[in-house]
Amino acid sequence: MKTDNAIYKLTTEILNAMNNNLLVGGIFCNLEKAFDCVDHGILLSKLNFCGINGKDHALYQSHLDDRYFRTAMYNDTYNNNKVSSWVKVRHGVPQGSVLGPLLLLL
Repeated sequence: MKTDNAIYKLTTEILNAMNNNLLVGGIFCNLEKAFDCVDHGILLSKLNFCGINGKDHALYQSHLDDRYFRTAMYNDTYNNNKVSSWVKVRHGVPQGSVLGPLLLLL
């Protein structure tokens, strides 16, 4: 379901319930930064607990370890590029990967 359709359906259901004098409640979770908060040590220990060990565990560990990032900024006014230094990623799972959502759920 597309986001627009989901918002429309949610709004319609809420308005219909309110028109019928029913109570309406909602719980909303913001998962915007969830992928960035996963602790590598805890995730790897959970994988080990689930029976993923040996070479398989090492493969997951290599997927998480030794990742770095930096930020690049461009200033139109001064026609200027600035790039931060590289920083090691200590938490989080790679976003956009096939494994990302699975590792987040673990």
